[in-house]
Order: sequence, then structure tokens, then C-alpha cells
Amino acid sequence: MSQRVSSRSFRPARIRTRAAVLVAGFGASVALGAGVATAAADTTTSGVAHAVQAQAAAQAKAAQAKKAAEAKKAAQAAKAAKAAKAAAKKKAVSWVDPVKKYKLSASFAANGGMWASKHSGQDYAIPTGTPVVATHGGTVVKAGPNGAGDGPAYGNAVVIKHGNKTYSQYAHLSKVNVKIGQVVKTGQKIALSGNTGNSSGPHLHFEIRTTPNYGSAVDPVKFLRAKGVNL
Repeated sequence: MSQRVSSRSFRPARIRTRAAVLVAGFGASVALGAGVATAAADTTTSGVAHAVQAQAAAQAKAAQAKKAAEAKKAAQAAKAAKAAKAAAKKKAVSWVDPVKKYKLSASFAANGGMWASKHSGQDYAIPTGTPVVATHGGTVVKAGPNGAGDGPAYGNAVVIKHGNKTYSQYAHLSKVNVKIGQVVKTGQKIALSGNTGNSSGPHLHFEIRTTPNYGSAVDPVKFLRAKGVNL
């Protein structure tokens, strides 16, 4: 009688133990599943973040490359515009001063005892031996002493034909470096300044004429300024 009671009372204890083991096992399974899910979620989040960072880096790199390309294009355009402007300026200013580092003295149409009538050109006060250049390209039509045919008052002189009824004359020269028929370029050396002829001191007498001869002069300063030369 006592043994049966003991056996019956032991069964519920076994059942409770098995139930506890099952619950514990189920809890462990749930915990393990949750851990796996969390790890998977972490891995997914990390992958997305990496992808976003990579995309952002690629976009930044592309934007930087585009900006650099635009800057290079702008620099090239500015360089081309500057070159075109310089070329246009060089082409436009095809007339130059006949001498450098000068002081303007007697002006066109001025009165004075040195001339039979009004002054026919513009004087540039410069030392003897200063290089004199062609103020514009053309052909030498007069060169030599006695004003190159215009009279002894001019001393040694040169006259250049530029076309369109335009001539330039250079007088009181100490030396002539060109000859009749020679083609010269703008800025080419043609003579050295001096004090020959009817002159009170070393200087260059410069004229712009409508013919190669004396008596057809126009205001040379006004003419050169109209050509873009700053006197």
C-alpha cells in the first residue's frame, strides 16, 4: 500500500522535470533564433550602409571630375579668347610711332621762323642716332640727301608709299638705311635720326602726305591717333 503511493507521487515530479527541460529547450531555441535574426539584421544594415557610402563616394567623385572638366574647359576658352583678342589687337594696330622714347616738339601747322610757311609735320625731339622705323608697311619711293628731292631744308630724308594715297616722310636723318623700291614692314628700321638740313637741334621731322611730294601734308598726330597709335 505504501509503495503504490510513493510511485504515484513520483510521477508528477518527472512530468514537471520534463516540462521544465522542454521549456528550457524551447527558450534556448527562441533565443538562438533571435540571435541569428539579429546577426542577419546587423549584416543587412551594414551592407546597406556600405552601399550608400560607396554610392555617395562615387557621386562625389563624379561631381569633382565634372567640376574639374568644366574648369579646364573655361580656362581653355579664356586662353583662346585672350589669344584672339591679342591677334585682333595686333592686326588692328598696324601703324606705329616712327621712334620710341621721344618728346613731341614743333607741331603740325605751327608758325615759326624756321619754315617758309607753317610747319608741315610733327617733330620728335630725340638724340642723334636714334633708330627710325617705318610707321607702316609700304614701298620706299624717295631716299637720300637734299630732302630726297624735296629740298635741302629737310636734309637726309625718306618717303614711303603705303597705298590709298597715303605716304609717310622722315627727315633730318643722320643716316639712311633703305633705298628706292625697297619694300619695308611696319616697325622696320629705315634710318637713324640726326640734325641735317634746316634744323636747330637733333630731332625727327615726320609727315603724313597724300602724295610723295612736299605740299600735300596732313596732321600726322591726328592721323596716327585715328589708326590706334597713342602719342
